[in-house]
Amino acid sequence: MQVPLWFALLVVGWLGVKLIRPPWWLVAVLLLGGYLLADSLLAPAIDTAVK
Repeated sequence: MQVPLWFALLVVGWLGVKLIRPPWWLVAVLLLGGYLLADSLLAPAIDTAVK
């Protein structure tokens, strides 16, 4: 099953806010940083480390 990246980030962000209640700016920074890393030159290295 393939899930779009934006949808996965949205779900993770929503769950994080509901369960941990961090400040909104921290959630935005983490989500934007993750999105930018996924589309960078580091993506293949991150992919192999996660698998």
